[in-house]
Amino acid sequence: MYKKIFLSLILLILSITGVSAQINTDRVMNIGRNALYFEDYILSIQYFNQVIKVKPYLADPYFYRAVAKLSLEDYKGAEEDCDKCIERNPFIIGAYQVRGIARQNLGNYQGAIDDYNEGLKYAPEDRTFLGNKAIAEVQLKKYDDAEASFAELIKKHPSYYNAYLSRSQFWLEKKDTLKALADMDKAIELDKHLSYAYAQRAIIKFQYGKDYQSALDDMNQALKLDPNMTSYYLNRGIIRYYMDDLRGTMDDYDRVIELDANNLMAHYNRGLLRMQVGERNKAIEDFSFVLKYEPDNFFAIYNRAILYDQLGNYRAAIRDYDKVLAHYPDFSSGYFARSEAKRKINDTAGGEKDYKKAIALYEQQKKTGIGLGKHSGGDDEEDTQTAEDNDKTRKESDKNINKFDRLLVADNTDIKSKYKDEIRGRVQDKNIKIEIEPSFVFSYYEKEDKVRSNVRYSKELDELNRTGILPMKLLITNSEVSLTTDQIEKHFNSLNDYSKLIEINPQNPVPYFCRALDYMLVQDFASSIEDLNRVIMLSDNFMFAYFNRAAVRFKQIEYNMSSEAATQSDLSITSPASGFSAPKPLPGMEMGTSMAPGKQSKALSMEYEMVLRDYDKVIEMSPTFVYAYFNRANVRCAQKDFRAALTDYNEAIRLKPDFADAYFNRGLVYVFLGETQKGIDDLSKAGELGIVSSYNIIKRLSD
Repeated sequence: MYKKIFLSLILLILSITGVSAQINTDRVMNIGRNALYFEDYILSIQYFNQVIKVKPYLADPYFYRAVAKLSLEDYKGAEEDCDKCIERNPFIIGAYQVRGIARQNLGNYQGAIDDYNEGLKYAPEDRTFLGNKAIAEVQLKKYDDAEASFAELIKKHPSYYNAYLSRSQFWLEKKDTLKALADMDKAIELDKHLSYAYAQRAIIKFQYGKDYQSALDDMNQALKLDPNMTSYYLNRGIIRYYMDDLRGTMDDYDRVIELDANNLMAHYNRGLLRMQVGERNKAIEDFSFVLKYEPDNFFAIYNRAILYDQLGNYRAAIRDYDKVLAHYPDFSSGYFARSEAKRKINDTAGGEKDYKKAIALYEQQKKTGIGLGKHSGGDDEEDTQTAEDNDKTRKESDKNINKFDRLLVADNTDIKSKYKDEIRGRVQDKNIKIEIEPSFVFSYYEKEDKVRSNVRYSKELDELNRTGILPMKLLITNSEVSLTTDQIEKHFNSLNDYSKLIEINPQNPVPYFCRALDYMLVQDFASSIEDLNRVIMLSDNFMFAYFNRAAVRFKQIEYNMSSEAATQSDLSITSPASGFSAPKPLPGMEMGTSMAPGKQSKALSMEYEMVLRDYDKVIEMSPTFVYAYFNRANVRCAQKDFRAALTDYNEAIRLKPDFADAYFNRGLVYVFLGETQKGIDDLSKAGELGIVSSYNIIKRLSD
């Protein structure tokens, strides 16, 4: 999930609405916005609830809470909060956009259009309003209106690649593949680094043009740009299958399972392929894996039954045949198969009975021409020998058991599902944004990374954890995770507990440090910094307090700078400008959050200086603590002092030669400074160490 989701939309309100009268309300609102910016949606909702309880007449908290609910896909709740926001202040333009997106996801397309039209009165050039309105018109099958809206969008934003991507789906809805391909080509012309565009064009060529080689070329390009996208491997596997490249197909399914061990479609299809090449035991493993999560997947059960039968495990085969035939009592092939299995265990009577049943069903099928083997409660759709029936694949929604030996594919998504991600207001995220790996912080939690190991060793941290003074094991991480509801409650309770301990003994620095961690986790940065200040006053040699104070203060700077950028931008949901362009332009590349050199305010410069002083202190106390050098380099990048940043990244890599994040960030700095080959070398090393996005950037640099 991208950090700056809905940022401009969220923060636009700051420049429109007034300031609340009570300082406490301001503080709670600000903490809630912090949590929203850092994607702690559940936590942010709790803060906005507090404001609403005290001041239910304010529009702002309803708006912010609606954004949080939208991010959590609580569309009804988001719509209701926008209603309340607009009742209190009808001039908050963002509320119409959020409510429109919520209504669109709820299927109220006309209501969404009404909201977008209202927003366009105030922001007639806004591309998100225009684009989402066009999509809603498609969903209502108002094709003439949609075509006009897309035309207006492209006229006003001719370089907006996503307008062409969206319109290409509209042309597919109208069965005009030539125009769909033309728009897809235009999107790629505008930005040749869009993996999504290549993947979509591959599907169009595959499904509509049967141009398998060209489709494969596009899917290969998509994977070069985004080598960690499981859906691309699944689709390429199908294309290769149609090209009779079984080994290539198998490789793609292996890769999907490597990236996503629980991908059931990949396991099912790999099981079918293993059946075809005679790897029966391995195929059984795949089908059994699917059945672990989908015990009523009768296609997997039937294929496993065939495999058991082939391996001579007839009783296991019969048990599986029984389950399938109980669900598909008209499946003639199933009775034939079970009759043979019964004969092999000397159940002659049972085998004869199944055989007669199979013959009767087969004769009935020949006489009526109606396909058998459908779900017993299903429709009577004719199973004629159409081109589709002779296909090599089966859609997920197709429950005709006669297609048990076909590869499984996702249903052909209609225009609604293709647009689902786009109408969440996150269209800008389809263009991969290039930004440095974030700074490290001490925390109790971190996100799991399936590619890279998240174990970060630090002698100092290990020693601290061994003391047992902290309630949980402390980690050093730059992959923070949003708290669950239970965790939020736990840390709010912890805040109260540590406050009581501080009252008992205000000279003990430990409760202050623990409470500072709790404040940081609930996104109350100001209170966290206050407690860390107190820790340092009481124990000025406590390295961890200096480190976290710098990290939290840097978070606060990041949020404040993004707030300023958002209030100066238009309504369109985009990330704030980074304030520079690289010698070799890379779309979306960001190296820092600050303004250009010479334009920083004195207050901002002072904030950065305080962060740097804390890292200097950490390095003075622990000169081998590699993460202090890394974080200090990130601050230098934010200040656009890239030569100083290089010095720190160099030292971090010297101390930790397998430091992937440092290689990645140093590579981006080299690229920005025009030393492209050095940058590519570092990015290659970062990719080798597990940062997959490095390869996407290398590809861009090499084009």
